[in-house]
Amino acid sequence: MKVEIWSDIACPFCYIGKRRFENALEQFEGKEDVEIIYKSFILDPTAPKDSKQSMNEMLVEKKGMALAQVEQMQKQVTAQANELDLDYKLDQAIMTNTTTAHRLLHFAKEHGKMGEMKEKLLQAYFIDGNHVGDVDTLATLASEIGLEEAKVKDVLNSDQYQLAVQKDIAEAAQIQVQGVPFYVFNRKYAVSGAQPPEAFLQVLNQVHEEEKKEQPLNVIKQGDACTDGSC
Repeated sequence: MKVEIWSDIACPFCYIGKRRFENALEQFEGKEDVEIIYKSFILDPTAPKDSKQSMNEMLVEKKGMALAQVEQMQKQVTAQANELDLDYKLDQAIMTNTTTAHRLLHFAKEHGKMGEMKEKLLQAYFIDGNHVGDVDTLATLASEIGLEEAKVKDVLNSDQYQLAVQKDIAEAAQIQVQGVPFYVFNRKYAVSGAQPPEAFLQVLNQVHEEEKKEQPLNVIKQGDACTDGSC
């Protein structure tokens, strides 16, 4: 079974959804035969590499909400993350453009380390307060999972894998992905949002049991998701 996951590094529900999906996968009897591929989705392609705004300030500006409302919303998101042992520090997240980080994911994929790199980037952004738009920071993170730091710098200082990122984004548009995380199973079924583990497990079992025949992509679950850079 192939599971393609469109997500962004700067999407809090993408990390929550990742952990919930992993919890479901642990209970799935066919987990050894599941191939997971992460697909690029950039919530705010116009975001600058360097920003002096905090996440809360960005949300106040883009959503037009009062700071108190934003803080309450962030507490709710953090509580969901905490239930999964993810120690979110949203007030310490460094706002940036995630395009370069997505290019790094494609480089890691060629070395069989895409899953490890995805986890490392999400932790860096939401927990450790690292600048995931900075090439030197990304190269250091990549070296921690066994990728060659100097090679990563060379790749990220070029435009390598930019086309791969754009291809993922174009695919998302073709299958009408409107928010992330978005999970596609064998290009037959889709799950939208950070669903609870039991919902993911239900879909895994359903896809596993059905005959592999072509049929339209059906969104059979809908949940919390980021739809733009103001998530």
